[in-house]
Amino acid sequence: MTAGTEFDLVVIGGGPGGYVAAIRAAQLGLRTAVVEKEHLGGVCLNWGCIPTKALLHTSELYRQIKEAEAFGLRVEGVGFDFERIVQRSRNVAGKLARGVAFLMKKNKIAVFDATGRIEDTGRVALTSKDSTILPSITAKHIIVATGARARSLPELEPDGARIWTYKEAMVPDSLPKSLLVIGSGAIGIEFA
Repeated sequence: MTAGTEFDLVVIGGGPGGYVAAIRAAQLGLRTAVVEKEHLGGVCLNWGCIPTKALLHTSELYRQIKEAEAFGLRVEGVGFDFERIVQRSRNVAGKLARGVAFLMKKNKIAVFDATGRIEDTGRVALTSKDSTILPSITAKHIIVATGARARSLPELEPDGARIWTYKEAMVPDSLPKSLLVIGSGAIGIEFA
């Protein structure tokens, strides 16, 4: 939804900090907009905490089934379909991201699918995903909530094959036999 160019508040970044701030501002009566370049819900909801919890839940369920005999249960032929496990994780993230979009609409928050850049006091320049310059929007208040990004290290540039960021780790072609996680932030800990 994009309506108008003048707001009381513009939030640059639609992750957990940004969308929650936008919802609260709208509830308090402010004309509010969110500028998000990729996915409402941010890294946590789309590529980190939420989909990794879905994977962890599946692995815990698998472990419990494998140990069912200790509870007097007989389960035979236990296996898994790795592709479906990954797809379930992506579906969980997608459903929650659609929920954030619903909350934006419900609270009458304008959402701009673009990159935002503060170009002047109270003015945010917008660039679409295809690099088209869009009309700027203005606001009395601007919150920058751009969140986290994967950090590359010298000689360990992500290649999508052997060196992954959180995005590649969420959609691997096959289950790796081993994995080294560099970084102990929330997403790194969840992956470990």
